[in-house]
Amino acid sequence: MHRILALAALLLTASPARTEGEAAGAFDYYVLALSWTPNWCAAEGDARRDARCADGAGTGWALHGLWPQNERGWPSYCRTTERDPTRAETAAMGRFMGSSGLAWHQWRKHGRCSGLSAQDYFLTSARAMGKVKVPDLFARLDKALRVPATVIEAAFLEANPTLSRDMVTVTCKDLAIQEVRVCLTRDLAPRRCGADVIRDCTLRDATLEAPR
Repeated sequence: MHRILALAALLLTASPARTEGEAAGAFDYYVLALSWTPNWCAAEGDARRDARCADGAGTGWALHGLWPQNERGWPSYCRTTERDPTRAETAAMGRFMGSSGLAWHQWRKHGRCSGLSAQDYFLTSARAMGKVKVPDLFARLDKALRVPATVIEAAFLEANPTLSRDMVTVTCKDLAIQEVRVCLTRDLAPRRCGADVIRDCTLRDATLEAPR
């Protein structure tokens, strides 16, 4: 009997952090994800001939998504009674995110878990983005750099005095800066990130491409 209980406890502990198909609205806080578009262009966008990657586009940090998060793990593809967004709504949100397709994907995977209507989820996402000031120095980049990921975090902390290091995390992908993620309460106030979000990129020479 004791062995069965021990095995059950082990299985519960080892279960995946992510779940799918949960009821909408059951989460603890939000993660606001901002992507560095020039690096995305170098990795994927150029091959797609995406408009954000054209010369003169000048796109820097862009909204990737606003993700409902639990203290451990995160819900996705939740069950909701709210209707899906219209094409006009995803097109409007695409102005913040770069494409209507990404706006639709973010609603389908994350927005349904918020418990909000599609319109309110998109409005909340835009409000969340407005809570974070993007440091001016990124707009002045005119060539690619190799920088420690900690420099990116420090720039955001300096531009946003209400944030502390445990509220912001920087991620990398393929030796390049990928995203800055900021943890917010359900009321969009800054808060400490959970242990599975707070893992910062440790690269000392991450690539940071310049805006086109």
